[in-house]
Amino acid sequence: MVRRELSDLGIESTIVSSGRILFHGNWQSVATANLWLRTADRVLLRVAEFEAADFDALFDTTEAFEWAKYIPVDGLFPVTGRSVKSQLTSVPAVQRSVKKAIAKALQRDHGCEELPETGALFKVDITLLDNVATLTIDTTGNSLHKRGYRTDVSLAPLKETLAAAMVQLSYWKAGRPLIDPFCGSGTIPIEAAMIGRKIAPGLKRNFPFESWPSFDGQIIADLKSDAVANQLASLDCRLVGSDIDGRVLRAARDNAQRAGVENEVHFEVADATQISSKRRFGCLITNPPYGRRLGANETSQEKSRPNPRSDIAKKFRPYSRELDELYGSLPNVFRKLSTWSHYVLTAYPNFESLVGRSADRRRKLYNGRIECTYYQYGGPKPVEETKQRDGETTTLVHAKGDAAFGSLGDKAAHQAELFTARLNNRAKHLRRWPTRRDITCFRLYERDVPEIPLVVDRYEDHLHITEYERPHDRDPAQHANWLELMAETAGKALDVAPANVHLKTRMRQRGKTQHEKVDQTGSRIEVSEGGLKFLVNLQDYVDTGLFLDHRETRSMVRDEAKDKRFLNLFAYTGSFSVYAADGAARSTTTVDLSKNYLDWARDNMRLNKFVGNQHNFIAADIRQFLTEHAPGHAYDLVMLDPPTFSNSKRTEEDWDIQRDAVPLINQLLPLVSNGGVIYFSSNFRRLKFDESAIDASAIHEISKQTVPEDYRNKRIHRCWRIVK
Repeated sequence: MVRRELSDLGIESTIVSSGRILFHGNWQSVATANLWLRTADRVLLRVAEFEAADFDALFDTTEAFEWAKYIPVDGLFPVTGRSVKSQLTSVPAVQRSVKKAIAKALQRDHGCEELPETGALFKVDITLLDNVATLTIDTTGNSLHKRGYRTDVSLAPLKETLAAAMVQLSYWKAGRPLIDPFCGSGTIPIEAAMIGRKIAPGLKRNFPFESWPSFDGQIIADLKSDAVANQLASLDCRLVGSDIDGRVLRAARDNAQRAGVENEVHFEVADATQISSKRRFGCLITNPPYGRRLGANETSQEKSRPNPRSDIAKKFRPYSRELDELYGSLPNVFRKLSTWSHYVLTAYPNFESLVGRSADRRRKLYNGRIECTYYQYGGPKPVEETKQRDGETTTLVHAKGDAAFGSLGDKAAHQAELFTARLNNRAKHLRRWPTRRDITCFRLYERDVPEIPLVVDRYEDHLHITEYERPHDRDPAQHANWLELMAETAGKALDVAPANVHLKTRMRQRGKTQHEKVDQTGSRIEVSEGGLKFLVNLQDYVDTGLFLDHRETRSMVRDEAKDKRFLNLFAYTGSFSVYAADGAARSTTTVDLSKNYLDWARDNMRLNKFVGNQHNFIAADIRQFLTEHAPGHAYDLVMLDPPTFSNSKRTEEDWDIQRDAVPLINQLLPLVSNGGVIYFSSNFRRLKFDESAIDASAIHEISKQTVPEDYRNKRIHRCWRIVK
């Protein structure tokens, strides 16, 4: 990058060692390099390079040079140093030797006894690499990344030099949009704006060489004057920086103002997942968080990010869930800008696996001392096409080739056709059936086509579409677009408004994981079933509040409920209690650990005008309820529909249906009247139910009778009727 910049300045250069570039020039070259280099750290004047395997060689060779050509008699010349793979390993000793040798040379050449060191700064550096000594004088002073505009920084600042390199390694150029969704103090868009407007990065700062007696100050004055004159007045397209933290954006706006680009960069408070643009082509360039808190003893470079090569698990563990969610959302961000180019600098491990595709280019870059990777995903090339019609010329810009992220091919279009045909057939088949059965909520499609593993349920004028996690060859962005295509296809095929199509993903549960809330709108709609009304939430949960596969079981409960004392365990939203009340049950007792679900159950009962002291709602762990609350009561009809697994923080023990179902039923039986009935249902297909271990007079599996006819999967649940 530095070689390219020097070449653009008309200066030829050579890479001489890791991290060092050599060029020959005059004071004009020194001033130009300091003023215009965006990615270099500093400009050093090389005095000498020689073999130095011992202190005598180091001292004598250093003293032999004519230091008076560079340093005046009153010059301040501190010495810094480093030693790598060399015999002289004591850096302080090396510094003292060089300092003493230079002092003797200056006394010799200036013909003086004293060196007051009260004048201009000439910082000398001695570098030993493989026993080769390089002596330099620093012309820059503070590193070139200190442009002078950033006094307010975020807690994890990105160096200006690195930000400029990220921009220059991208396809971005003036006139194209640029977005940084994790902009922090705004360094990337500010550097891009300065590049676009041709603002010299060193324009607002001073350098040590300006005070050297041998330097003509008019040189830098003329260079700065020319730089200002050649600046562009503005950019055609404003750049965008966003961040979820409004406090750092205040600092970003101040930084942009000091850099003179406040009109070129727009900063906004926004979640990265919500970014979008109407422009078809642009660049997303960003440095997202890596997941490490800042320690009080860390330097600004160390504060940036963790080193992925140093104990990844330890550094990422405290924030892994948040980071996984953040990085997991990036493919969805990229697909919203599908024809853009995307550039991400991160130390987050396995980034390409998470995105689902390999970067077009990747570069190892260091953010301070942290080894990162710069992942570069180039978007399609904009192609202009000119058309003439009725004497008028129209220019269209379109993308050459497939979109960078989320592009779907002919296979997806064919699947949409298959999906449409199957939905139409099912809708035709079930056209009259729901009306005859007084049903408005039913299953339309259940993974009928293997390559479309979706479940489509109709809730009156709404569709609830659930994806079941299955292997496929789409990357995350493509898969998100595929799901949207299928949801759109279902809505059109069944004539349902897009706003009423609700898409969810039901991940395969592994180990002790559980389904969680997917949104928090709190939006509920009213639906009917069997002449009763229920409230369902089609947006916030994978489960809606009304299990459609229990429709037949609910009818059985209603038919049997007259004058019965009904107990509903693991009641969820109380739909069985509503049916029992409608069947003229003497009383209903609805028990669930979740107060939210109990409130929902109360709302369902009120909606159907079932109120009174005979309807009880108890928030309790089921085992605790049977031990503490139920003794002394007798129930004639019980609905037991436990989850497969539960690890609520409000209970002392986890619930596992394979282990706990039979003991729970035996604990329940003494509270059931003679002749009383327990309906026991489970969605756990691999449940091994030991009927012989239950002290009941009759146990019959009635699963075939309880699975509704609109369900293609006849093993959606298993159900037993247990008689005391």
